[in-house]
Amino acid sequence: MILAWIIIVLLAGGLAAWFLARWDPLWARRTCLFALLLDLALAVSVFWLGHIETGAAGLPETGAWLIELNVPWIPQLGIGLHLAVDGLSLVLVLLTIFLGLLSLSSAWSEITGRVGFFHFNLMWILAGIAGVFMSLDMFLFYFFWEMMLVPMYFLIAIWGHENRQYASVKFFIFTQASGLLMLLSILGLFFIHGANTGDYTFDYTRLLGTQVSPSIAIWLMLGFFIAFAVKLPAVPFHSWLPDAHTEAPTAGSIILAGLLLKTGAYGFIRFLIPLFPDMAARFAPVAMGLAVASIIYGAVLAFAQNDLKRLIADTSISHMGFVLLGVYAWNGLALEGALMQIISHGISTGMLFMMVGSIQERIHTRDMDVMGGLWPDAPRMGGVMMVFALASLGLPGMGNFLGEFLVLFGTYRVSSAFAVIASLGFVLSTIYSIWMIQRTFHGEKRGGYRVRDLSSREMAASAVMIAAIIWLGVYPQPVMDTASPAFNGIQGAAKMQKAPDPVSGRPSKDARAKSIWTLTP
Repeated sequence: MILAWIIIVLLAGGLAAWFLARWDPLWARRTCLFALLLDLALAVSVFWLGHIETGAAGLPETGAWLIELNVPWIPQLGIGLHLAVDGLSLVLVLLTIFLGLLSLSSAWSEITGRVGFFHFNLMWILAGIAGVFMSLDMFLFYFFWEMMLVPMYFLIAIWGHENRQYASVKFFIFTQASGLLMLLSILGLFFIHGANTGDYTFDYTRLLGTQVSPSIAIWLMLGFFIAFAVKLPAVPFHSWLPDAHTEAPTAGSIILAGLLLKTGAYGFIRFLIPLFPDMAARFAPVAMGLAVASIIYGAVLAFAQNDLKRLIADTSISHMGFVLLGVYAWNGLALEGALMQIISHGISTGMLFMMVGSIQERIHTRDMDVMGGLWPDAPRMGGVMMVFALASLGLPGMGNFLGEFLVLFGTYRVSSAFAVIASLGFVLSTIYSIWMIQRTFHGEKRGGYRVRDLSSREMAASAVMIAAIIWLGVYPQPVMDTASPAFNGIQGAAKMQKAPDPVSGRPSKDARAKSIWTLTP
């Protein structure tokens, strides 16, 4: 029941915070902090239980579940409460709790109106995200997928900035419409599997290997692809993201960049490719082309922005393009790079949004044209933002560099052309990151603002995140060792005897060397 309790604690914490805020808003914040720390203890206990049950120094090498809960929910419809975690989902659950604590810290003094309802929505978003990372019943997965959207809509619509109504409605329409396409694909898979086997079930482990004709499989796969690509987001499904990020409160931007986008990446890895390996292999050139387009186009968009928050939002399109590229390269190096990019981007971009929120709270603007010269007044803030700008541009020694480098190296084994074009993202990210710091903290003080420096609470959160991003860049092996068995199991589920070449679409002469669907030795 540990997995169920991880979700229940978040849900109960949100309800308790809403109730207690009637007497004192501080109790709402403390309740959420206690719930997140309790969840952190539960997630860490799952890791240690996985070690104990295997009776070895490491986690199981076959991608076995570390812990699993599978009980009937609506057995007449083949729906169960099937939760499980392996190394991949465990890392992402820990990231959810970690960034949940960061978003709570950012909202501690920023949110002063309807505090209880804000923390209720914050905790229920985190519960939905944790449910997405742990669900193995496709109906339950869709339930949590949709559960994330409503509280995020309220966060943007109630506590957002100037154009919050437009941004919240646009966010909801994009994500809800794409989610309905995924629901149709899930139902199609459910009925096809039932017609083939007589077993009508939504259980992911039993749906694997379902025989679907190519003419139907392409449509079912596209339903999943569009839902995950919108959430990632990938060009051309990205236009909701800059508006949502720009208008969301700081905590909402942290969760959007650090967690909601990552549910799309997780969906590609866990569900789309294992469920449709043959069709995914045929579609790989298109997906990798969209990934490269996202890397370049997102970086170019960043140059056109004067709004500091919108600039960082556009960079997320570029950085998440590396994740999509690594997923469809589908070898060990590329998948490990995609995971490192998922974690590192969540930390670095989350912190950049936190710093922008701190600037806006102090000077009430995000316009870089009226900034400049803020460093003498706020050297700690400038130093922290510089660290995470350097992480974002891919400075060696930080997690983002390792993630993008591994993705490019893994992609080069599949297609040198895609790898070379994607590498331009490094160059562009260097330019816009340094340009952002220069315009904000250096040069002439154009707006005449005097900025209060970071508080002790903000510095404590920043120090933890700096340590995390450097640790990921210098010593990432624990994360890779935890997730690699899961990747082995997922790759094994999607493995084909003779996969087509991902670029030409023709069968590869050397399947083991060229195929993105064969395990890398």
